Amino acid sequence: MNYNFRSILFCLLIVVPLTISAQSENEKLSPTEYSIARISAATATGDLETLEDALNEGLDNGLSINKIKEELVHLYAYTGFPRSLMAINTLTDVLEDRKEKGIEDEAGEKPKDLKEGNKYEIGKEVLADLTGVENRPKAGYAKTVPIIEVFLKEHLFADIFKRRVLSYKEREIATVAALLSMGGAAPMATGHIKISMRHGVTEPQILQIVKMIETEIDEGTGLESREVVAALISGERTETKAATDDGEKIYPRGEKIENPVFTGNAWVNFLVTADEVNKNSVGVVTFEPGARTFWHRHPNGQIILALSGEGYYQEKGSQKVIMKKGDVAKCPADTPHWHGAGPNDDFVQIAITSRVDGPTEWEDEVSDSQYKN
Repeated sequence: MNYNFRSILFCLLIVVPLTISAQSENEKLSPTEYSIARISAATATGDLETLEDALNEGLDNGLSINKIKEELVHLYAYTGFPRSLMAINTLTDVLEDRKEKGIEDEAGEKPKDLKEGNKYEIGKEVLADLTGVENRPKAGYAKTVPIIEVFLKEHLFADIFKRRVLSYKEREIATVAALLSMGGAAPMATGHIKISMRHGVTEPQILQIVKMIETEIDEGTGLESREVVAALISGERTETKAATDDGEKIYPRGEKIENPVFTGNAWVNFLVTADEVNKNSVGVVTFEPGARTFWHRHPNGQIILALSGEGYYQEKGSQKVIMKKGDVAKCPADTPHWHGAGPNDDFVQIAITSRVDGPTEWEDEVSDSQYKN
């Protein structure tokens, strides 16, 4: 971590507590959402005393019995069976105690089990709905242990997520609270914070979860969680500034590319979108220094026009080509290749891609050694 980023992070760690008091008074989690976060945090850490209090509070706040049951089923995928089963046992005791006291809690919607369909494909669809990204390439863990990716798609995203009862937003609140409370899972926590925000969770609400972890779970883990959120906020603010600072560019840089088949940050501004009449798409892509695509191929090839900066283009089995303003690369059909920026400057290109015979087919990531070779 360089000095400038440390300085930014330090400032954010000071500002974040002020943000909670200044902004979140009018933008807090609902009582039921907050209870979901508390139940999740206590389950993840095995704090059964806090869990008992959180369960009672959740039921008092209007959480149905079946919503709580579904949350504890959901959490086993993120915290493990032992934590989940201990939490379910605690819920059993809480419900029996409340029944003896004459408290009638709402049962709520019953879950719906997945009974038919290709579970792997259903899981892919759910994941695409969650993230907004279709045709995700396989992650590193899926290449090392392929069966784990099958389990994730078929069981977590199909069997569990399709049970309904909890909304995507509620499931992500539970997941974020669990991952932050456990600690040591910053990449996963960051990813799920982004997903939760896509489904309506706001920055002040995430900070509300962090504050709860600090005060109820563990102060040190809370500080680690605050650092995770501060780093995410810092990155998003830097990207927002870059996205609005287009200067004298011919075309605005457009939207940040969230598809995980790019190393580093890149933005795209679609000038022409392929449709039934015109099968070609035309987009302006801006790569930050060092950013590049994964290896990929186009069934009908692609033409790349360099607008500014210095970029790289390489076809598999051929030498890397340096591209500068005015250069053109013509990629043959169905040929694996990659392209992106050099290490020192942004690279802006226009990509012209035919969609006649289908979409882009993505392959492996371009390694640092391949990039530098």
